[in-house]
Amino acid sequence: MSVQTLEETMLDLTLLPAYLVAVTLVTVAPGPDAAYIVAVAVERGPRAGLLSATGMALGMVVHVTAAALGLAVLLKSTPLALTALELAGGLYLGRLAVKTLRTARKPLAHATAAPPDRDVLRRAVVTNLLNPKTVLFFAAFLPRFTNPDRGALWLQLLTLGLIFLAMGLVWDSTIGLCAGRLGQGLLHGPKAATTVNVAAGLTFATLAGLLLKDVVSAASAL
Repeated sequence: MSVQTLEETMLDLTLLPAYLVAVTLVTVAPGPDAAYIVAVAVERGPRAGLLSATGMALGMVVHVTAAALGLAVLLKSTPLALTALELAGGLYLGRLAVKTLRTARKPLAHATAAPPDRDVLRRAVVTNLLNPKTVLFFAAFLPRFTNPDRGALWLQLLTLGLIFLAMGLVWDSTIGLCAGRLGQGLLHGPKAATTVNVAAGLTFATLAGLLLKDVVSAASAL
């Protein structure tokens, strides 16, 4: 590959600083994924927080790939597909909320029993995948920092998405670790454990409510 061809396939470096600033602002802003990670980490500890952050990143891989390959355009042009994903996401988070709140009513020995690592990771992946707003955000956000003169747009979108993913993983891991340590400091007795579980359950319920609210709004607009 010639030097000229290589340069044509790279990102537009004049746009990269603005992109990094924008990604930083978006990443540190509180959102559903961060709220989920904090809820799990406070309830289960730092390890669960890190696993949840990793699961979110794995889900983001799918979103980044989908955005790069044009799935975002399909979802944006097909409201029914978006509504179906939001409904599935809301129901899944609602199920997690019910399970967590039920756990809060059990004796401490059962309430503090940690689920297997694979379950923590899987729940985070599914939660991220069932948030269609992520792929729609990529569809609206990433193209602003591409340059058609620099080569294949899908490759630029994929690269920008991976940068977003890496920065998000670092931030999510940080808040997961900090929230997990905070949760460990709070768990000194049955009442504290119950309080943490209730808070986590209510967080999941709130996230579910936000998604289901969008479903109701979409249905009423039909």
